[in-house]
Amino acid sequence: MTFSEIWTYLTNSQEIIQTGGLILVTLIVFAENGLFFGFFLPGDYLLFSAGLLCGTGNFPVHIILLWLCILLASVLGSYVGYLFGKYLGQRLLKSKDTWYFKREFIVKTRYYYIKYAGNTLIVGRFLPIVRTFAPILAGIIKMNTKKFLYYNFIGGLLWVSIMVLGGYFLGVQFPSILNYLEYIIIGFVALTSFVVIRGFFTAKKKTRNVG
Repeated sequence: MTFSEIWTYLTNSQEIIQTGGLILVTLIVFAENGLFFGFFLPGDYLLFSAGLLCGTGNFPVHIILLWLCILLASVLGSYVGYLFGKYLGQRLLKSKDTWYFKREFIVKTRYYYIKYAGNTLIVGRFLPIVRTFAPILAGIIKMNTKKFLYYNFIGGLLWVSIMVLGGYFLGVQFPSILNYLEYIIIGFVALTSFVVIRGFFTAKKKTRNVG
């Protein structure tokens, strides 16, 4: 399998769910929520798609099991990211930019910490890239562990419940919505990309002003 084929597979939430099942969905959520190289993995729309397919009967997993596995994966993944930032984050900051890590990712995330403080771990759950790097930056700045665990759990609970259960109940009530899943995913990507890009340029502006 070529890199482009792997990339296409990892960005197709419906194929991931139908071929990889609950185990692969859980692993992807874990990686995307704190492992710095997992920022490109599907997040919001993977959760929504999993819930939607579960609601329409196309993903034969009980909704409580699906919700619980994804919640644990998101919380534990972020905690691993926090520990990585706490003990190895300075080494990451000194590394050169690569395809899987750029310093501007930290700049984006830092903007949300300036704006929302600890609540970044809640707000950032709904934003790609920020979702991955928020727990890492929390570790780098040595956020109190108990405080991190609190915000991490609340953020994970809200994110998973809204995305997974929202998709599930829509699937139960409106099974035909599955025909429009591709358009819903495009909408997710467009909206979250707009918010993150806007935050990035605001962060760069604030950084220049401080300098």
